[in-house]
Amino acid sequence: MSTITILGAGVMGSAMCLPARDRGNTVRLVGTHLDREIIDSVKASGRHPKLNVKLPGGVCAFHHEEFAAALGSDTDLIVLGVSSAGIPWAIDRLCESLKAAVPVVMITKGMHPEEGKLTALPDRVAAEVKRRAGLALPVAAIGGPCIAGELAVRRQTGTVITSHDMGLAERLCAMLETDYYHPRVSPDVIGVEICAAFKNFFAIGVGWAAGHLEKMAPTENRAFNHNAAAIIFDQAIRELMLLVKAHGGGEQSVWGMPGAGDLYVTCQAGRNSRLGNNLGRGLTYSETKRGPMKGDTIEGAELGLAVAAALRAMMAAGTLDARALPLTNALLDALTRDAALDIPWPAFHRHA
Repeated sequence: MSTITILGAGVMGSAMCLPARDRGNTVRLVGTHLDREIIDSVKASGRHPKLNVKLPGGVCAFHHEEFAAALGSDTDLIVLGVSSAGIPWAIDRLCESLKAAVPVVMITKGMHPEEGKLTALPDRVAAEVKRRAGLALPVAAIGGPCIAGELAVRRQTGTVITSHDMGLAERLCAMLETDYYHPRVSPDVIGVEICAAFKNFFAIGVGWAAGHLEKMAPTENRAFNHNAAAIIFDQAIRELMLLVKAHGGGEQSVWGMPGAGDLYVTCQAGRNSRLGNNLGRGLTYSETKRGPMKGDTIEGAELGLAVAAALRAMMAAGTLDARALPLTNALLDALTRDAALDIPWPAFHRHA
């Protein structure tokens, strides 16, 4: 069996303790500087206060300043479970603490904007650690639909492990697969990662429909607004396909688990959908952040703010067709210009 060190004790990083430990691996859970209360609770009772479950026996908890001690000399795999905003902090910790190249698998969802393109976070982490510490880390990432609270109670879950090194991806599957956690492999790193990141962004748009229902006049039959959500969902998949293709990714990632599967799950609940609900009610992004979602980290919004300039530059250069991305542009305007989110129905595609 292997030794797995998880950096990031939020809900998703901590939920990964379940398949990792159930496979018989030694598991060390290391919090970030924001996770002190979580780690204190796990140390004291084994209970994760945000997941509201007791983690498996044998999971050892560490505070962030104990990361080097947690790594020791026997860690076989690092699971990187920080938020996208925490990636620079995590890179610092890796460069400070690693003495040798240890494989890293990332569950962080986000993209790194560069001139004329977006870069997958696993490639960004590998490049920075190589540049700063001289270590060539084998890197992989996990995408696909995975609600942390469900994984934490061993609900059936399917994910995709992607890497430029398919041998690494296969080894990670063997290290983590259980009778309820079913990873499969993909070589399409950029496709899987764009889907993993942008599903949060597009879930804001799908969430708009439920919020807008509250502004609509009641009907005699108390009809919902699911039809509108479905149209937006369909447009989101179409635009996700364009973004993936523009970066050299594959169609299968979009219509499979990383894209359509993950977007479906993300639209069921969560902060991205709640932001969409509030925008549908007529609030702007800034009003939502000052009011009902004050203090919340909204990954889809953070992604939009981070990549807006790069996407607009790609559209201006013709790398992306702006006319084929009406939902993307409406969401970017809502996030970066604090505009009302008006769904551009006439601009949506008309091809079955």
